[in-house]
Amino acid sequence: MDRFASMETFVCVVEAGSFSAAARRLNVGQPAVSKSIAQLEDHLGVRLLLRSTRGLTPTEAGQHYYERAKRSIEEANEAELVARGAGKGLSGRLRVCGAVTFARLHVLPRLKTFLDAHPDLNIDIVLDDRQIDLLEHGIDVALRMGALNDSSMTARRLAQSRRFAVATPAYLKAHGEPKTPADLAQHQAVVYNPGGSQTAWNFRRGESEVSVAVSGRIQVSAAEGVRAVVLADMGIAIASEWMFVDEIRKGKVKTLLKGWELPTIDLWAVFPTGRMVSAKARAFADFVEGMLKESTT
Repeated sequence: MDRFASMETFVCVVEAGSFSAAARRLNVGQPAVSKSIAQLEDHLGVRLLLRSTRGLTPTEAGQHYYERAKRSIEEANEAELVARGAGKGLSGRLRVCGAVTFARLHVLPRLKTFLDAHPDLNIDIVLDDRQIDLLEHGIDVALRMGALNDSSMTARRLAQSRRFAVATPAYLKAHGEPKTPADLAQHQAVVYNPGGSQTAWNFRRGESEVSVAVSGRIQVSAAEGVRAVVLADMGIAIASEWMFVDEIRKGKVKTLLKGWELPTIDLWAVFPTGRMVSAKARAFADFVEGMLKESTT
């Protein structure tokens, strides 16, 4: 038994969710995958996978083995890259997760530059506004905004964005422009409310702080919905500069309540806990950081 090859096969099975899917990824027959996993389990003397009609689930021992096996594979790949002088380019596959709107507006349109610099690299882009489990989904690096829920995460802050109250000129023409945060009570708020809890918008001017409880006829659970509703002239929203950067520059969206500030929002590159950060993941984080610096200067 080739232990390292069996290890790679096992990692692929866990991430693919089935023998057949892993076989397609590895470009081998399904019997070869099944045989490899059976030999690995015999060698280790433990059951690694639970098989059911709903698919495959790692046992407790299997999950521990998966995490360490994936780390070992990545470190072996890193060692090969270093030995080959791979600073000239990256290869293999990089799996990235990002919020739908941010990735659509800022990452995907510029991704060709990164791929052109690394012609042997392939990228899987997982678009998801949720904070999914990175290990479970095989993510190498995630782009996340706001406060990080888990302080144990391996994370690096890439950029910071201002936030504004925004609306279209057409909406303001029809409903008037708020002059103070309290005026928002007379307007339709487009409420971004992914958690389903009560929402308040917190403003500051100098030493003064004002918290405004907002409500509106439309609440959305994804940032893409905020964009759509605001651009349809249906209300005022709180949004990062990233969300409407082009529309603000072109005058299609107006920032409101000048002199009042909202808390900024951070963009983080988050890496799976307990795994060595790969050169590919670091390079992608560097790319996003540099790209945002260029777009805001």
